Amino acid sequence: MKIIDCGIAIKGKKGTDCQSCLFPGFCVLPSGRWIVSCRAAPARNNNWNQRVFLSYSDDQGKNWSEPFAPFKPVEFNGKIGVFRGGYLTSLGNEEVFAALHWVDYTNPALPAFNEKTTGVLDCLIFISRSFDGGLTWSQPEFVDTFCYFNWPVPVTGPALYIEPDCLVLQFELNKPYYDSSPWQHASILLFSRDRGKTWNQPVIVAKDPENKIFYWDQRASVLSDGSIFDVFWTYNNESCSYLNIHARYSADGGKTWSEIWDTGVWGQPGHVISLPDRKIAMPFIQRDRYPVIKIRVSDDLGKTWPENTEMMIYNSATNFEGIEKKSMKDTWAEFNKFSTGWPVATKLDNSDFIIAYYCGNHPDHTNIEWIRIRP
Repeated sequence: MKIIDCGIAIKGKKGTDCQSCLFPGFCVLPSGRWIVSCRAAPARNNNWNQRVFLSYSDDQGKNWSEPFAPFKPVEFNGKIGVFRGGYLTSLGNEEVFAALHWVDYTNPALPAFNEKTTGVLDCLIFISRSFDGGLTWSQPEFVDTFCYFNWPVPVTGPALYIEPDCLVLQFELNKPYYDSSPWQHASILLFSRDRGKTWNQPVIVAKDPENKIFYWDQRASVLSDGSIFDVFWTYNNESCSYLNIHARYSADGGKTWSEIWDTGVWGQPGHVISLPDRKIAMPFIQRDRYPVIKIRVSDDLGKTWPENTEMMIYNSATNFEGIEKKSMKDTWAEFNKFSTGWPVATKLDNSDFIIAYYCGNHPDHTNIEWIRIRP
């Protein structure tokens, strides 16, 4: 593999209310247009004025449009909410589907995480569509998950597009803000068989019955043969420590699943993508003294990821001082120190692929950058 191009898609503008750019998405349309999404705000740990930015390029990343925020705050059940994440999926031609992460903004003074209960502000799922290549968008529509799960449901990535009529939302279960009961975490997929008109058939992909292991931040992907490959940032809730990345696989569109397994790779994963010769690639970040983003390749459907396939794509010059974690409060406090992360992989129309991620020299001042790689 080799890097053949790179650039900045959305630049965090220091001293403005959009200097913190986080949680990128990257979508490639049949026309060749690239669309990047991110959450923009004045600071990382700041709910005030956060919104989803989009920017597009029609010349393979040489030039990018001025970022714009098409999704306005939405009121639901008497609560005003803002969008903290937006992840795009191409549905063919100029149609684009957005999975939106809505967060309760009724009381702007509340932090996202309640240190006393380990609950979070209410999170809902909305969806929107564009029929002109991402320029204009429909009014966001609420996706009802209450009939299945009455807990916050943050979106963890773009909708999967498995076949002409099948869309799949990916999200996880967090805990209500003032709920003092134990956090029953799960990573879930929600299926639609009519292109998003109705949603049913939730599948719990990863959940530890003993509530010891949290399979956080699932990153589900559709491989070139139509199978689903899901990876998880894996956390031991008892020892407050991170384990290796774990994975699970479905060969039949999510009807049945393999046993979950340890990939042998430590870190926080991004979405897996197909490469030629039935290989797959996985980007991931490792946060040690200096955070680094890497890629490894597997030729046995993700069972092993040999170290000799590893390629470094980003090496932060900023020293990362982690926190000694004795509780979920400490773990969450460490999140707010991150200035590099969230690698997402997207294939281009040839064998090349893009890795996008956020990075910067300070947690409150980050860009959305990208690298183009040729296998």
